[in-house]
Amino acid sequence: MDTASGSAILPQGLKVSLLIASALLLVLLMVNQPLETGSAPQGIVSFQMAGTAEQAHAILRSWRTEGVAWAKVSLWLDFLFIPAYLVALIHLTRHLMRDRPGVRERMVARWIRALFLAAGLSDASENILLLNNFNPPTDFVSLSATICALIKFTGLTLGVAGLVIIRAARRHPLIHS
Repeated sequence: MDTASGSAILPQGLKVSLLIASALLLVLLMVNQPLETGSAPQGIVSFQMAGTAEQAHAILRSWRTEGVAWAKVSLWLDFLFIPAYLVALIHLTRHLMRDRPGVRERMVARWIRALFLAAGLSDASENILLLNNFNPPTDFVSLSATICALIKFTGLTLGVAGLVIIRAARRHPLIHS
């Protein structure tokens, strides 16, 4: 902690990884804009969560040719985003654990990293499935992609919740040496 200003000092690797992940997220959000339609109100996320060939086909029809091209761009960009957010989350976990020497906290941190890695693997699997679900969509691939998306979102949510719990249990700010 910077004693003069009271603000936490972030390590360079964490700063860089957060910056790269944030920039890629911003690009993905911009690419998602033309994908938001009546059949896909959340854009690519609606396609991820379609669950059936009928829902996936309705989304693809609403996107037309140009939207389908943007959806493919989004999925390919997501392959870059996955390692970026994983590195950022691993750096963040390491940073938040700097002053947590306890065995239990270290074990929880390993579980948190495992959740983040599972989310990243599920995200990559989901992208592969979705890239194979354009022509024509099938129930098996749509449902498999939805399950992968749910695993991804669950892993990310539980991992971030674990980080919050680890920090909240300490009840004082992160101390830097």
